[in-house]
Amino acid sequence: MRQIVVVFCALFLLLTSCKEDNQQRLAENKKAAKKREVIYKNISKNWNFYATPINTTSEQSVASWTEFRQFLDELAQNPGKSLNGYQKKAAELSKKALLLNSNIPYQFQQPQIKSRIGTLITKVRLLDLFIHLDAIPDKKVVVLVSEINAELVSLQRQMDKITEKSKIPVEDGESDMLRMLDTTRAISTTPMPTPPTKPNLSRVE
Repeated sequence: MRQIVVVFCALFLLLTSCKEDNQQRLAENKKAAKKREVIYKNISKNWNFYATPINTTSEQSVASWTEFRQFLDELAQNPGKSLNGYQKKAAELSKKALLLNSNIPYQFQQPQIKSRIGTLITKVRLLDLFIHLDAIPDKKVVVLVSEINAELVSLQRQMDKITEKSKIPVEDGESDMLRMLDTTRAISTTPMPTPPTKPNLSRVE
């Protein structure tokens, strides 16, 4: 009889413990879901990218620079109504951003453009990294969105500056001056070696 009572008490304690564990687990899951919802709302509210060209140069570049057009198209698409959707979108943006280094139009193959593209890629990849962390730092994600926008504007303004500069007519003599400044074509200033002189011949009397 005593054994039955002991077994019954043990079963009762086990069931009570399991019930408490389940209740605690449910409470933790509910808390995590609520926190995830707050993070989602903060990110979705601030997920606003400058997905359209800001000047004529950018509009023309979109027509010829496929990778730039695809990146802007990706920015314009709605990630969906879940945090998973934003995570997938960030991963796609990271892939598209890396392709910006490919097929850069000839007139934009300059250090000022390449450095801005490099910074833009870094920001997009950081966004992808942060949004995939277990504890998503939503405030950092929001800051990165604004920084990506700033880099996009900077890139497009630099593209416009280069285009406008190329339209300025070259003045007479300027091309010659630029050629002289080109160190690869400049005339060497080192003196030419003098040919060896022949020794004096003895004069025949």
